[in-house]
This record gives sequence, structure tokens and C-alpha cells, in this order.
Amino acid sequence: MTKETENTPLRIALVGNPNCGKTALFNQLTGSRQKVANYAGVTVERKEGQFITPKGRSIKLIDLPGAYSLKATSPDEVVTRDICMGNYHGEPAPDALICVIDATNLRLHLRFALEIQRLNRPMIIALNMVDIAKRRGLDIDIPKLESLLGVSVIPTVATHKGGAENLLKRIDQPIERPKHVLDENADLHVEVRRILKECVTDRAFKSSTLDRKLDRWILHPIWGMIILLVLLFLMFQAVFSWAQPFMDGIQDLTTWLGVHIAHLLPDGILQSLIINGIFAGVGTTIAFLPQILILFLWILCLEESGYLPRAAFLLDRFMAIAGLNGRSFIPLLSSFACAVPGIMATRTIPSARDRLVTILIAPLMTCSARLPVYTLLISAFIPYKTVGYIFNLQGLVLFGLYILGIVAAFIIALVLRKRDQSYENTLLLELPSYRLPNLRDILFGLWQRIAIFVNRVGTIILTVSVLLWVLSSFPSPPPGAKGPAIDYSLAGMVGHWIQPFFAPVGFNWEICVALILGLAAREVAITSLATVYSLAAVDTDSPTQLIQFLSSPNSSWTIATGLSFLMWYVFAPQCFSTLAIIRRETNSWKYATLAALYLFAMAYAASFITWHVASFFCT
Repeated sequence: MTKETENTPLRIALVGNPNCGKTALFNQLTGSRQKVANYAGVTVERKEGQFITPKGRSIKLIDLPGAYSLKATSPDEVVTRDICMGNYHGEPAPDALICVIDATNLRLHLRFALEIQRLNRPMIIALNMVDIAKRRGLDIDIPKLESLLGVSVIPTVATHKGGAENLLKRIDQPIERPKHVLDENADLHVEVRRILKECVTDRAFKSSTLDRKLDRWILHPIWGMIILLVLLFLMFQAVFSWAQPFMDGIQDLTTWLGVHIAHLLPDGILQSLIINGIFAGVGTTIAFLPQILILFLWILCLEESGYLPRAAFLLDRFMAIAGLNGRSFIPLLSSFACAVPGIMATRTIPSARDRLVTILIAPLMTCSARLPVYTLLISAFIPYKTVGYIFNLQGLVLFGLYILGIVAAFIIALVLRKRDQSYENTLLLELPSYRLPNLRDILFGLWQRIAIFVNRVGTIILTVSVLLWVLSSFPSPPPGAKGPAIDYSLAGMVGHWIQPFFAPVGFNWEICVALILGLAAREVAITSLATVYSLAAVDTDSPTQLIQFLSSPNSSWTIATGLSFLMWYVFAPQCFSTLAIIRRETNSWKYATLAALYLFAMAYAASFITWHVASFFCT
């Protein structure tokens, strides 16, 4: 095999089926913090990391998207095939391959390993999840397996600390080509059955007993749907119920800091910038972090457990009504966290038509950035009271907003389907074994979300807060001017200028300013409102104070205004990043423009109807 020079690391690619633990192994070896989950579609791009072996060997490790075959049927499989074969944009083929296979599902994973073997490149097989296989009564004769495959087979447990030590030691040795390669005409299914017969003994036939018992309920056409709805419903209830104590703590800390800093600074521009600009804007937004983390905690647990592919299977018939299949479910569910990775995850969908439709409707899934806006408006205009002894009315409304986005997405998909009536959908999906969520992976996932949120707060939101403070503070009002000084500022002038366009949907000029700046990031709307009202001499240094002001008789907001603004955020594409990723994934501004136009049109229509209906019933 090719050896690395003193300055050039050895390039090794990790390949394997989805759900084999490939990315977890990548994290073990490189110390990276890539996303790990128990479903197909997590790794949709190549990732690189470097590490040094115990003997000082420099390795560049490439984590490739999961693939079922080198006969690619989806964009992510094309990336894996082309890199393995050295056809990826002029990039040379890896010096060696590590094929990761799931010890609990050898019947499926060995077939792909035999395909990789045909490339006749230096390779190692990492037999992952051997601990789970042992618990299920599977005895695997590893020396016999090595002999039949003609390559080194190394047992690993990617989710446990030190679970890759044997693989590290093997990488320190020369990696050889397979000792024998199957003929192109060989039947891989026959070969897999022969290998399993000679190498694997199922002592107790327990390999899938638990999975079958659980699937009787979880995949049941009636009980399965009830379980899914209950899980989603509890998730949204938890967002309001569990997060409140943590939100109150952040609010108290922010208020305490603001008061003490105000006392330290003299009256003037600097104090106004820090208190009315940074603390009012950033402080109000950061208090919503607990809700976002609770939402992600639920999603990460569902991902890790192996439940998501079953939900996709369960919803396949329902999604077929809209011309899609269950494969679209996972990218759409990922979009509840953020539409950007959700849209990227559509690369796992083989059908170009399904992929495009899924991309176009993904922005309608309620991402976590909408959550602060929803929470603010629901808290201001929906009373906090118990419904049916156990349910929170505010949680019910939040659940309804999520459902509304889903229903709208299916209607749009149904409209797009009419352009291709002859299309037939077939879902072929691997159902991974159930497993308890790995605490370390859950904590890593939450830490990543904290890092992303703090990065947004420290860059986008802080920048917008300072920019808005400048726009709202200058120029100063002329001598003898009446009304708040902010009315004479640049932000006030722009808001009043575009307000006539939004008057039919009940938006005041402050909302207009928030909409413009909110294109940078959806949660910036909260920052904008807090800054604008703070500069207008309203105490809004915390979400509670802003909520109290919005719902008070002294503000220009009514219940109709709040509901109209909620409807706007259900549909409007208030995020440049989402439009940019649509353009990148479709390689066309046409579809990004189409998405922006239809989403803005739906937002305006929904807000218009809501404003007029609510005004009629609430006056």
C-alpha cells in the first residue's frame, strides 16, 4: 500500500452502511464532536479529522456518508462511491479503507463489505457493536471471518471509551490489500449466507426478539400513531413546563447584571448602548435557551433510540397522500431543529423529485429559532391555565402551531404532486435495533446546540442588537420635536415607510423593523422588539418585562396583532441561511426564489385572514 511521507499523513476513509456506528468511531479516533444518531442520513457530507497513532503515525481520517451499495441511488451514496474509487473532483483515492459493519446485522452489512472488497484497496473491517451482539446471544468466529474475507477484522465498540483501541493498534501496522477478491459475477447474497453459516452461531435466537415485541406496538397502524402523537405532544408540553425555572434563573441573572452595570456607568451613549442595546436585545433572547435545549433533548433521545426510522415507516402511508414516502420524514423532522441540516439530509432520498419536494417544504417545519418568538407571543396573549387537569393551554397552542406548519407542508407537497401523477413511491428502509440513548452522545448533542446558540448570540444577535441601537438612536430628534426620539431615527423612518404595506395584516412599525432585521435569524425579531421598546423608554430588559408590555393596554399591540404575528412566523422564510442552502442543494436560484415567494405569500395571506378574523371577534 502507499506509505505516508514524513510530512504527509496517511489518508484512510471510513465507509459502511447507515447505522453501523461509523461516525461514532470517527469521533472516538479523532476526538471530534460530529453528530451521532441511530438512523440513516446523519452524515450527508464527507468529514475529515486527524490523529496520531500510539506509534506516532499521522492519520487523516475521512468519514463518508453511509451507503448500502456502490451502485449509488442517492447523492450521498454518489459521494461515497466517487471518493472510494478516486473519482471525486480530482481527489486521489484514499490510501486505505476501514469498512465498519454492525455485528448485530451482518446479513445486511457484509454484502456492502464484499462490494468494498472488490475495489482491491488496502482495507480493514471494523466489526462494531460486538457488545450488543454478545448480549443477544450471537457468537461470531472472528478468525474464521477474517479467513473467509481475506482482510483483518477488528472488534470495536464505538460508543464506549477505549472501544477503538484495538483498531488503533491495527492501524499502526501495514494495511494490506484483500488476500482474495470475489469475481464480479459472484452472487453476493449467496456469499453472505455462506459466511454467516460458517461464522455465526445464534445461541438463544434472541437477536430480534425484543425488537419484534416493541414493534408490535410501535408499528401498529393505530397504536403506533397514538404513541407518535403522544410523544410529540409531551415534547411540546415539556418545552413550557420544564424550561420555566431555568428561564427565570437566566432572567434574574441578566436583570441583576444590567442593574449593576447601569450603576457603574454614567448616563450617556455608552450606558444606552450597553443597557438598551446589548442587554435589552441579547439578554432577552438568551433566556430562551432552556426551551431550545429541552426540544433538542427529546429529538436526540428519539434519534439515539432507533425510533425515528420506525416513525418514518409508520408515516409512509400518510405521506404517500402528499406524493412522498417515509424517507422524507427524517429530513423533515431534522428541520424541526434547523432547516439547514434538514435540507442537507435530503441527500439520502434516492428520488430527485422527492428530494426537491422535501427541500421546498422543509422550511415549513417549525425550527428551534421560531421557538423564542412563539414563546414570547403565546405568553403575552394566551392565558396560562390548565386544560383537562393535566394540559397547559399555552403548550396546546404551541403544539397547534407545529401541526399547522406540518399540515401546510403536506398541502404544498400535494400541490406539487399534481405535476407528476404517474410517479410511484416505494419505501425500502432499514429498521435499526432499539438501543438506550448514549448519555455521552446526548450531552455532546446538547453541548453542540449550546455552542451554536451562543455563537449566534455572540455574532449575529449581538451585531444586530448594536446595529439596531445605532439605527434607533440616530439621528437625534430636532429641537421641539414631540413623541419618542426613536420615531425620528433611521429605524423609525424605515419602519414607518414600509408600515403601510403591512397595515392590512395589523403590523405596527416596530414589527416591520423586526421583520427586516429578522431575516438574519428568526430569533432576532425578539432582539429587535426588545431594543426598539427599550429605546422608547419601556422597561424590556427581560422576556417577562417585554411580555408584560406587549399585553398591556399601553402598547399598540392587541390580541389580533399577536396572533397575526404568530401566523407570519409559521410560514415566512425569515432566514437567509435557509434560502442559501436551498440554492446550494438544488444548484439553482430558481427554487430558492420559488420557496421565498410562496412562503412570503402564504405568510401574508395567513396573517391577513388572522388579523381580520381576530379583530372581528376580539373587539
